[in-house]
Amino acid sequence: MNSEKQTTNRRDFLKTSATLTGAALTGALLLERSAHAAGSDVIKIGLIGCGGRGTGAAVNAMNAGKDVRLVAIADIFEERLRNGLAQITKAKPEQVEVKDDHCFVGFDGYEKVIASGVDVVLITPASHFIPQMLKAAIDAGKHAFCEKPHGIDIPGVAICEAASEAAKKKNLSLVSGLCWRYDTGVRETMKRVHDGAIGDIVAIQENYLGTPYYPRERQPGQNEMQYQLWNWYHFNWLSGDQTAQQLVHSLDKASWALGDKPPQKLWGMGGRQTCLAPEFGDQLDHQAVVFEYPNGVRVYGFTRDQKECYVNTSDFIIGTKGRCDLLAHKITGETNWKFDQKKENMYDLEHRALFDSIRAGKPINNGHYMCLSTRLGVAAQMACYTGTMIGWEDAMQSKRSFALPRYGWDVEPPVKPGPDGRYSTAMQGNTELDKWLK
Repeated sequence: MNSEKQTTNRRDFLKTSATLTGAALTGALLLERSAHAAGSDVIKIGLIGCGGRGTGAAVNAMNAGKDVRLVAIADIFEERLRNGLAQITKAKPEQVEVKDDHCFVGFDGYEKVIASGVDVVLITPASHFIPQMLKAAIDAGKHAFCEKPHGIDIPGVAICEAASEAAKKKNLSLVSGLCWRYDTGVRETMKRVHDGAIGDIVAIQENYLGTPYYPRERQPGQNEMQYQLWNWYHFNWLSGDQTAQQLVHSLDKASWALGDKPPQKLWGMGGRQTCLAPEFGDQLDHQAVVFEYPNGVRVYGFTRDQKECYVNTSDFIIGTKGRCDLLAHKITGETNWKFDQKKENMYDLEHRALFDSIRAGKPINNGHYMCLSTRLGVAAQMACYTGTMIGWEDAMQSKRSFALPRYGWDVEPPVKPGPDGRYSTAMQGNTELDKWLK
């Protein structure tokens, strides 16, 4: 081994792993370099999006090791950036090294974070922006943690899928925010389902029933674009509704159980009954979707965001020899089993997996399932908003994109309130179907 390889530290590995493309040679070099890197350097992270999930992700990332340091941060709102940074600093004061000139406010802040010398980018903005930000991070040779959903329309998911393939070629790690894949109890239970403990799967019922998620009222002086981005969760062009925000977690677990293969067709229904005030935007407040798979298996997904109603998050997998209550980590039937070990925080575990892979020089990539599950969420919105049966392949040909040609506070958003201040929502039928499939 020559002296150059002997003195290579983790910083060299992090930079080199972004550019080497020869698979066999690269793998050997990465392992060799990382073997001499342990404890010799820090891993610099940058955070894009400083809301609750973003601040939480930054803390989770730093829980993955004392060598992880937050050095750059961005948000389109300065208030949100400052509040988020304060919360992160309070939680991890010894690992936050963000200087004022590495606090970036504005629509181009994500580009500045990526260009600030970080090794890993945490992508947790309003969901609308995730595809362009993930693409930019991978193009720049950065490892990434990317929150779900990975796109809110089919063209957007295609961008994320291309980025995940590029990450593989560049030997970059990419971890998805579909966090249940890293939950120890769920993993152990799912392993037994895959090993045949409940026989052949017949049906899966997915429930994500809750109350309205933090609607924000308009602040004095906000124009329409500012307000919608401030309250982004409740506008379809920014969030993709609850099928993409909440039910996607449930659909991801169902897809996992079924081997991460696409369905054949789907249909759904939904409506808006109680969440009528302007702060609830243009979304539905209850939806139900059915996915039909080629082998006859059906997945039933239910989501609701209404007050004073039954609240439940659960996954029931029904098989020919038994039943699995996934979140209870319990199997009953011919085989009776229950997970009884101590669990760790799944948000910490997904980041530990990310940073362990970087240190070891063994990149991990969640690209396949994160894109398939996101497509399930997008297709579910199509089915529930149109009220029609949709073939999977037809849904995947959708050209509808929520992307705008330009972003700025002076840009008019694609959705406007009516005279009463409320935002209209979808009317099920062929007219709505045309919006998605043509």
